[in-house]
Amino acid sequence: MIDWTFLALAAAGGFVGGAMNALAGGGSFSTMPTLIALGLPSTIANATSNVALQPAAMASVWAYRHGLEPVMGVSMRRMAVLTFVFALLGSILLFLTPPRAFDLIVPWLLLTATLAIAGGRHASDWLARVARPGPRALMGAQAVLGVYGGYFGGGIGMMLTAAWGLLSGRNPAQLAAPRTLMLATANAAATLVFVVTGMVAWAQCVPMLLGGIVGGWSGALIGRKLPAGLIRAWTLLLTTVTTLVFFWRGYIA
Repeated sequence: MIDWTFLALAAAGGFVGGAMNALAGGGSFSTMPTLIALGLPSTIANATSNVALQPAAMASVWAYRHGLEPVMGVSMRRMAVLTFVFALLGSILLFLTPPRAFDLIVPWLLLTATLAIAGGRHASDWLARVARPGPRALMGAQAVLGVYGGYFGGGIGMMLTAAWGLLSGRNPAQLAAPRTLMLATANAAATLVFVVTGMVAWAQCVPMLLGGIVGGWSGALIGRKLPAGLIRAWTLLLTTVTTLVFFWRGYIA
């Protein structure tokens, strides 16, 4: 017998996650807690979340395709290759991480993503006054973010926005299209590893994937009209709440 509540929860988590990734990143802040609530271990939930959000990320890339342009003179092709290679390394690292260790690591990764989006603009203004980072700094940061995206993926879109904004001084709305492409690239590398290693719970993944496609397309369309400040405030609120929940789950519960 089909459990329609189970399917509806997975699809709803995917819809919200896909929309969040399109708007400002952080879709895993919706999908991963949903999958854990549906009974999956954290490492399997993280892997399943990545795979479920991949089609949504691709739908968002298509919606944003006309906004793709180099960042600080670095082409999107070069950035995508770098991201893919280092995301492969990160996803392999996740496969080797025991679930309990991952439970203890995840809250700190979430906190890092939350602080990045909260203070990214101020840090960017400060950096602009004291230094002039160039393409090499951008690519070095992208390599680190590639590993992060493959290993965890939670908040990777926000991390990209914060890092690129810090280095280039551009606002999140200007970075939406290239950020979405890099998010999809990191997810593609992780999806390859997670499917091959059998880390995907397909019963939860499929309805979440379908919901994510609708959410990703809808979020990209809405994101071109909403003020950047509103998107940032919503994302920061959700990431803060999720971070607190995961600290409680990993260290108190």
